[in-house]
Amino acid sequence: MIQAAVLHQPQTPLEVMGFEKPPLEPDCIEVRILASGVCHSDWHVVKGEWTQIETPLILGHEGAGVIEKVGDEISDVGPGDRVILSWKPHCGYCEMCQRGHPAVCSSEYDDSLEPVFPGSDRTMSQMSGIGTFATGTTVHRTQIVPIEKDTPMGPAALIGCGVMTGVGAVINTAAVEPGSSVAVFGCGGVGLNCIQGARLSNASPIIAVDLLDNKLDMAREFGATHVVNAGQEDPVERIRAITGGAGAHYAFEAIGLTAEPFIQALECTRARGVTVYVGHAPVDTELKLDARMWIQEKTVIGSLYGSARTQVDFPRMVSLYKSGHLMLDELVTREYELGGVNDAFAALERGEVARSVLMME
Repeated sequence: MIQAAVLHQPQTPLEVMGFEKPPLEPDCIEVRILASGVCHSDWHVVKGEWTQIETPLILGHEGAGVIEKVGDEISDVGPGDRVILSWKPHCGYCEMCQRGHPAVCSSEYDDSLEPVFPGSDRTMSQMSGIGTFATGTTVHRTQIVPIEKDTPMGPAALIGCGVMTGVGAVINTAAVEPGSSVAVFGCGGVGLNCIQGARLSNASPIIAVDLLDNKLDMAREFGATHVVNAGQEDPVERIRAITGGAGAHYAFEAIGLTAEPFIQALECTRARGVTVYVGHAPVDTELKLDARMWIQEKTVIGSLYGSARTQVDFPRMVSLYKSGHLMLDELVTREYELGGVNDAFAALERGEVARSVLMME
């Protein structure tokens, strides 16, 4: 039996319920979840902003834990191994996987298993196939990445989404060069990690944009050299001023609520610069592009999951953390038990946290 936080319908509190584990398939793995980050993507679902995701479902897609049981086909990992969960399964055989881009696996491979309501055969859907707001989950073998046993679970969980998405957008998707100017719109969990990625890439200046002063203070802590409160001044004009009138070499949109921040990111990008769309706006959001961007030879790139190669990049993030280069402890603003998930969402909505973490044990 596992306990899991269920969203029955948008705009309602989550309820912690009990479920039976699903039968273990030969290529799947049972994981006891020890920690789960509370990501803004889950909040989009709670608010009803991502209408493509149906309810009811178990939320959570950013987690870490320990393997309890493996399927008959699996021999490279076993019970007791600590792992980070990946919300993006991949087939390993399609063109994108073969070219080293599993984050955009073209087969849309998803062999995830769903927990069962006690006393019935009815299953419950899980966010991104892993449902980490729970004490346990069963996932496909491509959705776990082993890590060292001494890695703290709270920080490790954040690598599973926010850290990989933000840092990866900078170092993988955009491949920011040392000395380049970087602007980041949005200083939530993903935006702060874009800033970290820029710092790790030796970018300068690193300009953070947000509406909340406390988020801008966090941005400075994570590596921003300049901050702009978009509610008090025009971020495009300010970024141009900081960069000598030219604009940023790279601009990252890490909000995803409306089209406006993306347009601002594009406008502040210099000629032949790169605008990276990291935030995921609602599916019906329309983006209108100024035709002048093509004359200036600007490039727009989408970034999914930081273009992650999880088996390579997750251990890399752990190594950067242990060597003191990647700030993960500082991301964990608050910890809650599973039953405090609604309080964690309330703190997120108020803009009080970089990341809250649900600790299951």
